[in-house]
Amino acid sequence: MNDSFTLAVTGQSLIKHDIRNIRTPAFEALQALVHQADLSFTNFEGTILGSHGGWPLKGSFFGCSEPVVLDALQAIGFGGLSLSNNHAFDLGPSGVLSTLEEVEKRGFLHAGLGRNQSEASQASIATMGGRRVAIVAMDGGPGPDFMYAANATSSRPERPGVNRLGLSQVIELDEAAFDQIRSVREKVGYTAIDLTNDSQPDDPPSVDPHQEIGIARAIFKRSKRFGRSVKIDEEDIARNLGAIAAAAKDGCLVIAYLHHHHWSSNWYQVPEWVSGVARQFIDAGAAMFVSHGAPVLQPVEIYRRRPIFYSLGNFIFHVRSETSAWHAPEVWESVVGLCSYGQDNTLIDIRFYPVVIGGEDGLNNHSLERRLVPHLATGGNATRILQRFRDQSANLGAHIGLEDGIGILRV
Repeated sequence: MNDSFTLAVTGQSLIKHDIRNIRTPAFEALQALVHQADLSFTNFEGTILGSHGGWPLKGSFFGCSEPVVLDALQAIGFGGLSLSNNHAFDLGPSGVLSTLEEVEKRGFLHAGLGRNQSEASQASIATMGGRRVAIVAMDGGPGPDFMYAANATSSRPERPGVNRLGLSQVIELDEAAFDQIRSVREKVGYTAIDLTNDSQPDDPPSVDPHQEIGIARAIFKRSKRFGRSVKIDEEDIARNLGAIAAAAKDGCLVIAYLHHHHWSSNWYQVPEWVSGVARQFIDAGAAMFVSHGAPVLQPVEIYRRRPIFYSLGNFIFHVRSETSAWHAPEVWESVVGLCSYGQDNTLIDIRFYPVVIGGEDGLNNHSLERRLVPHLATGGNATRILQRFRDQSANLGAHIGLEDGIGILRV
């Protein structure tokens, strides 16, 4: 094993165009940075339209890409990909099979998709830069049951799909409100059969009959407060913890990856349940937890000398201008983290390089379609991004120093 190993992590890559012919100096500088690492990792936020075809399964937020975008990611310097996200099933099982085919053809280290549940949830392992590295990747939705991979049973064939970490939205109510909801359910004659029908094509949610009420797809929970939380599927988390633990026991540097859209109403706020899941994965042996979903940069936390990246925001973000939420400048700003690990897979330090998608000119142009590639940020933009990231991370006990336009976190 080499004495040191550098792992680069970035925001998610929602890529729909071949960007290899773009030659701006700031993009080339960023690519040189990504190439420095022994392994560079991103989430491929999409599905491939390839030899297996497919059918669009979404409305306005549907997206697929030609296989050439994988060549573009490889040219940037990425060798590791998560494939588990809410767009991975946009073309159905056919898209899953095409994505696997094209990713495997190019030799990426990848995880999170499979021809069945066993394949989708297993750790993907390879030797990179003299170090054994593993990725366990999952998606927490929300998404329909049929997008998640399943093993064959005596009554049905296997289903290609995404590795799932089942999360159910729970609405917490105080005693009075909970009793009112229960009374309404009884007065309208809502039954378990109604819950089953309303949940189609998914199975109905599992509820505690004394503390929870299920209506349509919502779970209402008796509590001492009003709020929102999530319920984590016990089988799913046990399966993924087992994959992480087995890879770590085998001597791998394990990346635990989660994509989800169970955000707080404030995109910068980290939900408590995410912190709990991240710590469980690290306790199981992961050297790093990485998450995407919330489309902005969220803080980093150090737990047991290992980094938790709650959201690295976006790295490539090919979207349309008509969606007003994507015009916020924070959606287009992030960092690349270069993480140095010692011989025993413990973290030495992280260097954070600020990124602006489309560069300063892109931020001043309201046509989002022109913001095609990430630029290494400099000057005032770099300082502003890093200071915000530093201040948010300090609230979680992570201390980032600013030196010569980059952030440095030393353990």
